[in-house]
Amino acid sequence: MKCPAEMVVYMHEYLDEEISAEHEKELRAHLQNCGECQTHFHELKKTIALVQSTSHIQAPENFTANVMAKLPKEKRKVGVQRWFRHHPLLTAATLFLVLMMGSVASSWDQDHQLSVSKQPNLVVQNDKVIVPEGEVVKGDVVVKNGDLEIKGEVEGNVTVINGQQYMASAGKVTGEIEEVDAIFEWLWYHIKTVAKDAVNVFGPGETDKEK
Repeated sequence: MKCPAEMVVYMHEYLDEEISAEHEKELRAHLQNCGECQTHFHELKKTIALVQSTSHIQAPENFTANVMAKLPKEKRKVGVQRWFRHHPLLTAATLFLVLMMGSVASSWDQDHQLSVSKQPNLVVQNDKVIVPEGEVVKGDVVVKNGDLEIKGEVEGNVTVINGQQYMASAGKVTGEIEEVDAIFEWLWYHIKTVAKDAVNVFGPGETDKEK
């Protein structure tokens, strides 16, 4: 099924809280009948939740100096510059991954504080976040450096980074549940969500045109 391109635009308008009532009505009606768009919409919401939970990440101290120190010596400078000029897209992609992985790895090593998405009916006790029995939490729940215990209901996806998730007998999650434990899995989680978002921005129609 080939979906209208404007549906992706409506998704971004909705997530930016800039969608009109008419567009929101069209989007909701389309999502009820299109599984692919439902999956894409959930991935977008999960990406935004993850970015919000890691908005405090900063590059480590002396990062620029360390990178400069590892660059090729002067005698290889001409060859390296020529390679960069001939591969601009690969150079940009490599630089992006180096910066992102360095920043994320630094955050993994230095920041072990509990952080959680902001929903009013979540209860935080020490290093544990609880969805109380009888409570309905609307939206995606992201918990970093702590455990999550679900006794009530979560209307959205659940992501636990560097922690564990427990489901009580009465607990319920309408979306996906994902636990990210090791640093390499966490790095892959970042790369995967960014890559999916980048591919979906172009949409399937662009690929069809190139063929």
